[in-house]
Amino acid sequence: MNFPFMIARLWISFSPSSAFPFIHQPRSMSIQAILSIGELNLLVRQTLERNLPICWVSGEISNFTRAASGHWYFTLKDSSASIRCVMFRTRAQFVDWSPRDGNHVEVRAQPTLYEPRGDLQLVVDAMRPVGRGRLYEAFLEIKARLEREGLFDPARKRPIPKYPTHIGILTSERGAALWDTLKTLGSRWPSATLVLYPTPVQGMEAISRIPQALRAAEQHGLCQMLLIVRGGGSLEDFQAFNDEQVARAIAASPIPTIAGIGHETDFTIVDFVVDARGPTPTGAAQLASPELGEVTRLIANLNGRLKQSTMRRIELATQQLDSWSMRLPHPDERLDRQRRHLGFTTLRMRSALGTRISRSQAIASRLIQRVRGPDVLQLNSNLSRLERKLADSWHRTTSTCHQRLQSLESSLAHLNPASVLARGYGLIRDSHGHIIISENDVAISDIVTITLADGILDARIIGKMADRQCTHQ
Repeated sequence: MNFPFMIARLWISFSPSSAFPFIHQPRSMSIQAILSIGELNLLVRQTLERNLPICWVSGEISNFTRAASGHWYFTLKDSSASIRCVMFRTRAQFVDWSPRDGNHVEVRAQPTLYEPRGDLQLVVDAMRPVGRGRLYEAFLEIKARLEREGLFDPARKRPIPKYPTHIGILTSERGAALWDTLKTLGSRWPSATLVLYPTPVQGMEAISRIPQALRAAEQHGLCQMLLIVRGGGSLEDFQAFNDEQVARAIAASPIPTIAGIGHETDFTIVDFVVDARGPTPTGAAQLASPELGEVTRLIANLNGRLKQSTMRRIELATQQLDSWSMRLPHPDERLDRQRRHLGFTTLRMRSALGTRISRSQAIASRLIQRVRGPDVLQLNSNLSRLERKLADSWHRTTSTCHQRLQSLESSLAHLNPASVLARGYGLIRDSHGHIIISENDVAISDIVTITLADGILDARIIGKMADRQCTHQ
């Protein structure tokens, strides 16, 4: 039987004030009164709370439990005794570290009695690890100084690469944090190359070795980011990450850094200096790497969007090509217009020459009618001469017009693309319908159309050859 239960079994037949000098007897209770268990426990609780003030108690945590309500229940013990403790949610939320079994702590508590069971317990108001006072004050001093200097300013935080190819890891090669980090990175982003910069993460040696590892990573120049990871521990275990020298070395490093130190509730100076903080080593690895499945889905989505965009562009280009083809006249139509214009010009020339001859003949007839007498023979001779000159002039004029007509027909024949195509040549256009006259107008893999004398071919450019001279037989 425990002590509170033994008290509950006693039958009080003596004066409480004489047996327990520190107990103040209630006015309403007589000396010979028989107490119920509830009354006795109430009396003990009131006596404890009235006569034992809030005090600091040191011991080791065991049987630590976090209830769903947010309250903490645990036992505080030393080498000779133990006592149950409770820390309500309204006070537990201000503890900025994570208590665990085996932690040596100092608690500020009110001794009291839990009346329903008659258990002696401590209602804890505050908790700190043993020795935290000095270390915590040093932590706050360094944190305030670095914050004033701007080392915690979000504006100086560097962006973390989304798809890193090389990731550096600063941690102990024998720690569990390394294997947790490697496992997470291997499952999420196996394509990345991981570079380990081994360094102690606890003790005085870590204070000098961590900056050395940072400088080695900088000189290596390979990693796009650095993970600084360590497993859980006490405040003393995290001293290297609360050191000002280590914090300044991380702030001066040109490589983006992510910290994953301890558990989610553990905070160090390094957590404020780095560019990103993970709650644990595994959480830091998750921040440093994309999830392979998400990247695969993103690539598939982008590929689908690219195909749709390409098909829309091809359809639009085809519609534009059809529109331009309808607006562009065929070479045969241009030749027909030239032929019609040439025929019309020929008719006009023939009509003009006929009119001129008719006028000349009319003038000659009028002159013959007006001429009479002995000069008739001379006039006839002149008329004959004029007729010969007129005939010569007509012959020269018709010959010149005929030659000009033949020249125009020959020029039109040379200008006719169909004639050129009939000799084995082709007319090459790019995807926009522009005629290609130089190899610089196209690129490898471009689609072109080749117009021949009897049809149109589609072709793709697979290569280019340098200019070379050709000998014609």
